[in-house]
Amino acid sequence: MKFTQIINFIDKIGGIAKFNSSELNLLKNPQRSYKAELEVNGKNYNAYRIQFNDARGPTKGGIRYHQNVSEDEVMALSFWMSLKTAVMNLPFGGAKGGITVNPKELKQVELEELSRKFVQAFHDFIGPTKDIPAPDVYTDSQVMSWMLDEYETIKGEHCPGVITGKPLELGGSMVRDIATALGGVYVLEEAMKKLEIKTKKVIIQGFGNAGMNAARLLVKSGYTIVGVSDSKGAVYNEEGFNVEELITIKNETGSITKITSGEKITNEKLLLKDCDVLIPAALENVITKENADLIMAKIVLELANGPTTSDADEILHKKDILVLPDILANAGGVTVSYFEWVQNSMGYYWEADEIKSKLEKKMITAFNEIWLDYDNNRNDFRTNAYIYAINKILKAEKLRGRL
Repeated sequence: MKFTQIINFIDKIGGIAKFNSSELNLLKNPQRSYKAELEVNGKNYNAYRIQFNDARGPTKGGIRYHQNVSEDEVMALSFWMSLKTAVMNLPFGGAKGGITVNPKELKQVELEELSRKFVQAFHDFIGPTKDIPAPDVYTDSQVMSWMLDEYETIKGEHCPGVITGKPLELGGSMVRDIATALGGVYVLEEAMKKLEIKTKKVIIQGFGNAGMNAARLLVKSGYTIVGVSDSKGAVYNEEGFNVEELITIKNETGSITKITSGEKITNEKLLLKDCDVLIPAALENVITKENADLIMAKIVLELANGPTTSDADEILHKKDILVLPDILANAGGVTVSYFEWVQNSMGYYWEADEIKSKLEKKMITAFNEIWLDYDNNRNDFRTNAYIYAINKILKAEKLRGRL
């Protein structure tokens, strides 16, 4: 994602919501941006942490390790996180971090050193009441464990709330492993009720962690998974797949295409197959103006970040296809991260059923508040969601006297 896309989007939304020039300027500029060069085993790696807006609370957002990480990308994602925390009504702002590195090329000891050096570079700018990092692309609970330990070593005290996405043994939260998918399922179920859709055929594009968990959860709720894909290809079966068989084959062979049942097709063709719910759960920009008019789903649930282009949004809206946007649909992860932060603050930890109940309430409340506007005007659901989130940020800025 490029920050120019964010600028164009803000201008589009600004025209609809009639934001003034001061409001638009605030939305287009991060509050704080930090950079560092980290040296590991004779090689230098660029590192970034950008805190876009903190009007609603300490900033929150993941840290990604990827060779394509850039300041521009991190800035765009930090803006996105500001909206995501606002749409869920969490007491956070938005941030993002990253290191320009291919983690697959590093040994375990080098990965640990790089993670600790990230904290050494930015420890003054993060903290449970300042900025709370979390896992993202190619980072996990082990990386968070190293970062937590380094932060606590520097500060000389235990401080579990500085980072979320930790293992349970270090203050992590139950349900975090399925939170993104589970939050999406809660939103989908509510949308299905609103639209009175009775049939439940689902296609999942992308069968990684979020896609697998979504498939498992949906089958338990009476849905039929008729199509799935991964980087090697796609399979479709209008009668439905055995999800546990798909997961076993994916784990054992590396690809769902090795399953013997169903029709083998391309990822591109899978998106156009007949279904009630289409779930892009992997890549950006897979639904575009070139294929949007051929989409046959009634609902698109965005578990991936940015899978639908703005041009495609307009086409889908005209076709009366409801797009449940990423800032709502995949916000279960950051919401359970918020629960983790709360539990760390209390020193008291909830059981899984209680967390699921709290997550369901949060997701459904956010959906219904956006639905009220969506049901009463001609804007698409995404536009309503983004205006809803931005207005929360702007109101907080005005209350602080900063706008």
